[in-house]
Amino acid sequence: MTPLGERIRVLREERGVSQKQMAAAIGVSAAYLSALEHGKRGVPSWPLIQKIIGYFNIIWDDAEDLQRLAENSHPKVKIDTAGLSPAATELANLLAEKIDRIDEADIQRLTALVREMAAAKPA
Repeated sequence: MTPLGERIRVLREERGVSQKQMAAAIGVSAAYLSALEHGKRGVPSWPLIQKIIGYFNIIWDDAEDLQRLAENSHPKVKIDTAGLSPAATELANLLAEKIDRIDEADIQRLTALVREMAAAKPA
């Protein structure tokens, strides 16, 4: 499941809406919506994200949060390390190879650490 898929599922459950009902309302199939929630589809288009935002009547910060979740919900990630250090390439490959063996608490800590480190360095 992707961060976006998890958020959509929570929003649906909070409002008591089935996948079939939501899918019909936003103009997609229930199968597509299920695949999106389960991380079997890539990031939806901006117009579809807007339909989801409108469907749930999400405003301002919550809408921006949903957009950010969508941007970070690619189920198949590619990392281009060309031009980076050998250590960066090793790290990318190590994560790709071992991510399924890292528990959720450690993933949360690693994510926070990477965000903190990236925020401390100018782009």
